Amino acid sequence: MSSLETIISNAFSNRDSVFSTETINAVEKTIHDLDQGKIRVAEKNSKGEWIVNQYIKKAIILFFQIKKMVKIDCPPFEFYDKIPLKKDFKSKNIRVVPHAIARYGSFINKNSILMPSYVNIGAYVGTGTMIDTWATVGSCAQIGDNVHISGGVGIGGVLEPVQANPVIIENNCFIGSRCIIVEGVKVKKEAVIGAGVVLTKSTKIIDVSDSKEKHYNGIIPERSVVIPGVFNKQFKAGTFQIPCAFIIGERKESTDKKTTLNNALRDFNVSI
Repeated sequence: MSSLETIISNAFSNRDSVFSTETINAVEKTIHDLDQGKIRVAEKNSKGEWIVNQYIKKAIILFFQIKKMVKIDCPPFEFYDKIPLKKDFKSKNIRVVPHAIARYGSFINKNSILMPSYVNIGAYVGTGTMIDTWATVGSCAQIGDNVHISGGVGIGGVLEPVQANPVIIENNCFIGSRCIIVEGVKVKKEAVIGAGVVLTKSTKIIDVSDSKEKHYNGIIPERSVVIPGVFNKQFKAGTFQIPCAFIIGERKESTDKKTTLNNALRDFNVSI
């Protein structure tokens, strides 16, 4: 463990030391590096596996504890909070449309677009990604490069428990309007998620593209095209339909990575 990790982990276990100079400096340094993209809450290791840096999540929680409420003036608006807003978007060529909000401690990479949306502390947004109108990117969520997060999408955040995994959307994905993706679900690269799909840790993800169905839990495979579906479940009161997600095929190699949702679904004679 680095010295920062050691200091933060010790302070997290023993809250009596939270306000020591050593702890405050370690937390401030960690959040600064997070804000600048020098570190990430989750990253791939040499084997291509996503690893969660728990000490960073601990630092975020401690950051809330050590910071005081202050007035934040953004004329003509005024906020009252512990965490300031990100600044200096022009230098990274990030388009930020009023009323987009990104909190300090989140990282937005160059050439991204923030329509009126919200990006919370600890989140990572990759190069060339679009966060569309009224979409939210929760605490610690990881969004890859060239991703389109459509209007009204809710990407869930997670801080506690610190061992819980964040939502991860890999490169070149398309997330359709009003989707909800929470509880550490991973959407692998180049997947297309149709409008209105809800993905939680317990959501049944069923590949129906072949003669025999295949089930996944908490993960959408690479290049999958996904639409909302239902399955029958028996209760004492009778049989009722429960929401699920259907994988109806793979994104075509001939389909451009910036494809619209309608074009991707048209390949499978599906419209939603």
